[in-house]
Amino acid sequence: MALFDWFSEGGGPAVEGRSVLLRPPVMADYLAWTALREESQAYLQPWEPAWPEDDLGRTAFRRRLSVYEREMDAGTAWPLFVYLRGTGDLVGAMTLSNIRRGVSETATLGYWIGQRFSGQGLATDAASAICRFAFETLHLHRVEAACVPSNLASRRVLEKSGFRLEGQARAYLKINGAWADHLLFGLLCNEAGPDA
Repeated sequence: MALFDWFSEGGGPAVEGRSVLLRPPVMADYLAWTALREESQAYLQPWEPAWPEDDLGRTAFRRRLSVYEREMDAGTAWPLFVYLRGTGDLVGAMTLSNIRRGVSETATLGYWIGQRFSGQGLATDAASAICRFAFETLHLHRVEAACVPSNLASRRVLEKSGFRLEGQARAYLKINGAWADHLLFGLLCNEAGPDA
């Protein structure tokens, strides 16, 4: 797939980082997505909700895209796939979800990076880029994120992206089939540096 084919499909915003490009997924992404998720399953599973049995199927991916399109149309979420600039390789995904307007102007950041792309600073670059999008384009005031305390790589991504640790929530999300405590992080628009 050419890096910019999605423009012709009506996609949405392209968000650029130093080494990554983020954009809404399209059906043509299915093979790259399912291959990366499948090869990274053991790496990702300890930190994610349990995967449905058909999670990697084409029909499930099509349903996922329908949900994403409705959320983007409603302005409640921006699910973006992360690609390596230059090669166009899919490396993961970043999502601004639970976008709340009015008195809060807040979103929740969620993300994953395929195992073979971890430890290269790509998640930090993508997190900084999507936070710039949240503050400069969506005009949000705050972005929140959470991670399991033992997920040190995820914590480093948030800290390097400028997020501050704000507390801990008990049994916050159901991860890999069990309720798990999470560290809570926040980033305000006036705290974001040039890389965030």
